[in-house]
Amino acid sequence: MTRFHKRFVTRTALSLSLAAMPVAIQAGAASEAALKPHDIQIAQAQDQPQRAEERIQEEKQRQQRAQEEKRRQQRAQEDKQRQQRAEEEKQRQQRAEEDKQRQQRAQEDKQRQQRAEEDKRRQQRADEDKRRQQRAEEEKKQTDRQSSPRPGKDQPARAEQEQTRGDDPRQASGEVVRPKSRERRDGQRADRREGANQRRENAAPVLDSAKERPRGNAAQRNGNAERERRPEDRRARSAEPPRSDAAAQPARARPQRIEPVRAEQGRRIERRSEREQRWDRPRDARVVRSFDDNRVIINYDDRTFVEHYERPRLTHGASDIYYEELPRGRYRETIVRPGGVQVVTVRNRYGDVIRRSRIMPDGREIILVYVEDDYYDDVYDWRNPGAGLGPLELLIPVSQYILTAGQVNDPGVYYDFLGQPPVEELDRIYSIDEVRRSARIRDTVPRIDLDTVTFDFGSAAISESEIPRLEAVAEAMARLLEENPGETFMIEGHTDAVGSEYANLALSDRRAESVAEALTNVFDIPPENLVTQGYGEEYLKVATSAPERENRRVAIRRITPLVAPVASAQ
Repeated sequence: MTRFHKRFVTRTALSLSLAAMPVAIQAGAASEAALKPHDIQIAQAQDQPQRAEERIQEEKQRQQRAQEEKRRQQRAQEDKQRQQRAEEEKQRQQRAEEDKQRQQRAQEDKQRQQRAEEDKRRQQRADEDKRRQQRAEEEKKQTDRQSSPRPGKDQPARAEQEQTRGDDPRQASGEVVRPKSRERRDGQRADRREGANQRRENAAPVLDSAKERPRGNAAQRNGNAERERRPEDRRARSAEPPRSDAAAQPARARPQRIEPVRAEQGRRIERRSEREQRWDRPRDARVVRSFDDNRVIINYDDRTFVEHYERPRLTHGASDIYYEELPRGRYRETIVRPGGVQVVTVRNRYGDVIRRSRIMPDGREIILVYVEDDYYDDVYDWRNPGAGLGPLELLIPVSQYILTAGQVNDPGVYYDFLGQPPVEELDRIYSIDEVRRSARIRDTVPRIDLDTVTFDFGSAAISESEIPRLEAVAEAMARLLEENPGETFMIEGHTDAVGSEYANLALSDRRAESVAEALTNVFDIPPENLVTQGYGEEYLKVATSAPERENRRVAIRRITPLVAPVASAQ
């Protein structure tokens, strides 16, 4: 081959090479392009778990932020509610404080009114005392002038002195005064002068038994039977009043043995309503009138008295009540109070309360009334246990026997007065109904005349303004009950002489019950420690048939030594 041919071939080959280079470059590029998506997919596949993890983390963070936001909102809502409650509590406290201040102001106003009323009453009493002193001084001067020795005047002077002694209100009431020394005579004369000055001209006798009119033959028959049954009634009585309940209740008057109130086995019976309950009564006793409130008026032995049912007052607030029938026509009532306290009452066939005890949750028995059953076994007629005792000899001043509430300045006087023993020695223990029916037996214990608590004409309601006037005597009762939970207090209701006898008996009984309910509901005196009885117009404080506010009253006596053995009561 020639040099020309070699050059041509070389140049041709070179040209072909140069011409083939773009094609190869493009093929390489195409090949590279063909390989790139696969690498990207591999890379992307490798990046997906990381991005998923990041997205999960971001979602968690978003949820956490959402929860935190929700919690912040809840806390804000709770803070708002707390603020509202705090504001409401603050407002309640302010209202409570305002109410308390209003109550305090009302109480202060009430106390100021009470003090003003007390000051007014004290001033009135002071004026009355001053007038009495002036009258007493005038009477003394007149007596001195009349008693000065004058010629020919001695006999009239002595006659006038005898007449003055005959006008003694205590002698007019049937009381027998037996002074044992010159000092006692002087004291009794001074007491008579004081009583004559303080009592109204038309004042009734002091003792209720002296106010009673003579009864028929049945009273004398009962009195004879009483003397035949108990000849010791005719014995000479002590010239000195007893100094304690124990001294007034000698050993012969107490039962030889005291049985627990639940010792006897009974048979459970269904409760009967007051209208269905029927007690035996003496043959001559008859019901002359009945009232809608279960009160009945009974006439017996030329006497008229009211009977009532005390069950509603005793059972108020009780959690359970059940009844048991006992031998000899008696039955036992058990009242269960909240807390487990039981009040157990045993009645005889006449309905008289012969046993009453309070049984505490620990089993301790507190005796309120205790009379031996045998005493009633052979008794058929109601009798007056005081018929054979004769007139009461009042050996203490009238001021120590009757406490007039309107003349009391120191509330502590009620406690000392109610704690006094009977004024004479007792023959035996009586049932509550015997004490109710016998003025002679009731007269053996002192009494408080609550003239500060009066009633409107024809009404038994106690107004709210009258309730605070019971506070002092209620506190005295509470103190005595702390010392002896077995105390029994009798509340007597009285009316004036206007109206019918039967209506007045029922009205006076309601008045006594109203006072008892106030003592229980307001001052927490247990109802079983209270006994009520109305006497109508029989025992007037002021002897007049006209309307008289002083006769519309109540009286209170502590009859514990009359109805329960002293040792067991204390």
